[in-house]
Amino acid sequence: MTRQQHPLGSGFTPATTAEEALDGIDLTGRNIIVTGGHAGIGREATRALAARGACVTIGARDPDRARAAVADIDGVRVSRLDLADPASVDAFAGRRNATGRPLHVLINCAAVPAPAEREVDGRGYEVQFAVNHLGHFQLTRALLPALRAAGGARVVNVTSGAHRFSTIRWDDPHFASGDYEPHMAYAQSKCANVLTAVGLDNRWAGYGVRGFAAHPGVVVGTALNSAAGDEGLRAAGLIDEAGGPVIDPAAGKKTARQGAATLVFGATSPLLSDAGGVYLKDCDVAPLDDEQRPVTPYSIPSDAASHALDPHSAERLWALSERLLDQPG
Repeated sequence: MTRQQHPLGSGFTPATTAEEALDGIDLTGRNIIVTGGHAGIGREATRALAARGACVTIGARDPDRARAAVADIDGVRVSRLDLADPASVDAFAGRRNATGRPLHVLINCAAVPAPAEREVDGRGYEVQFAVNHLGHFQLTRALLPALRAAGGARVVNVTSGAHRFSTIRWDDPHFASGDYEPHMAYAQSKCANVLTAVGLDNRWAGYGVRGFAAHPGVVVGTALNSAAGDEGLRAAGLIDEAGGPVIDPAAGKKTARQGAATLVFGATSPLLSDAGGVYLKDCDVAPLDDEQRPVTPYSIPSDAASHALDPHSAERLWALSERLLDQPG
């Protein structure tokens, strides 16, 4: 699987914006779903895709709030979606499939901030694994009929360079043993996003449905990063002493428009027409890098780690996820 995991030479840079990544691409007649597409990088992706003619549907837990957030963007629908609630996921997919419209792109963007203390959903599942991974896994499988109907579709799982710092806790993915650590739970969920893209591509490429994992960079101002508080953001080199964002795309610190660029690149770029099951960053396929590199205020490692691209682990996660979804609440 890692044979495709090498840069294409796309010509884009870490500073490329979503608008620039879509330059020259006409999305008229294309149907796209963006979970969490009303806030942060999701909103910027929604705005850029709609500007190119796409019909974008946003999945949001609070539809009224989402509609207000995108009221200035034409060509956008909003539908209720709570990724922590399996019934809500099934209802969203059921409504969408009932329209009979093909689905050309699914961008799984929504995520929950890492809680300081372990939190679980109604099934007892650790909330980051439940929302960031399992909810999207359930949604993607449920939307397969619409994706197949497109005659060429893409699923983009929004991940993070944090995937480098954890594998899957096969025997205890929900941290029930009492060793919960919020950043490790986040890293596990982001590793799961990459492995799911690999597993999806292995299964569905023959149907014309390709899977990608996209790292947007670190975007200051999103709910995920703001949860760290000013002290944490300042220590990480993400805000300055006055509280202003530190923007340094080459170091992975981006604006929302720059962060959304890799999402829309994965969703639309013709350069990826023969690719799939790969991890993207900076509007290109990322290089492999398995060297253990610490995160510092000046360096945020985010290249692809081979453990997150391993096809055997992807198969194992797919099977585990199916079992977890089949278990009664």
